[in-house]
Amino acid sequence: MKIALIGASGHAGSEILKEAVDRGLDVTAVVRNKGKLKLDVLTIEKDLFTLTKDDLAPFDVIVDAFNAPAGKETLHQDSIQHLVDLLQGSGKRLIVVGGASSLFLDADRTNRMIDGVAPDAPFYPTAHNMWLGLKDLLDSQDLDWTYLSPAAYFNPNGAKTGEFKLSDDRMIHNHAGKSEVSMGNYAIALVDEIENPQHIQQHFSVVDA
Repeated sequence: MKIALIGASGHAGSEILKEAVDRGLDVTAVVRNKGKLKLDVLTIEKDLFTLTKDDLAPFDVIVDAFNAPAGKETLHQDSIQHLVDLLQGSGKRLIVVGGASSLFLDADRTNRMIDGVAPDAPFYPTAHNMWLGLKDLLDSQDLDWTYLSPAAYFNPNGAKTGEFKLSDDRMIHNHAGKSEVSMGNYAIALVDEIENPQHIQQHFSVVDA
């Protein structure tokens, strides 16, 4: 199994790359600047939006850990749509590092987190456009996709303990009543999903135990 990891030099991407390498998986980093990589791995040095079907042809799984820069939050949705266009009908799998904004807050699935975010909140553009990206996946045809949401607080400095809980598209909390997950634990959950697919064409989430 060959894996392409887009955004492998970012916060979440770096953790996912390390986890995949530690497990001995065949992973190629797709980055704009390979000088930012922390590990010596095979690399495609290219912008996500210039990727072609030929670029992704060698891979079985494409992991999208792209993070849009401030002021260009619409790229969260645009990037997913670009990958959908490239991968539909290919038989390849797309796994997206998602956001928490699309998670439901109630058992009946009537209220998503994004529904309660004020449009003038500083993080609204990112939250809104990540939700729109998920909608593009839900609307896609002939594509094996998986969207993994972190808990509400995606902690870049949290401990990688290997102790976490999975949920569906509804937000859950840990033993302390917090919705939080370390990027290290998130990476474990995502690479577990690569190796043992359980959520094809599904949205699921992870929280520290």
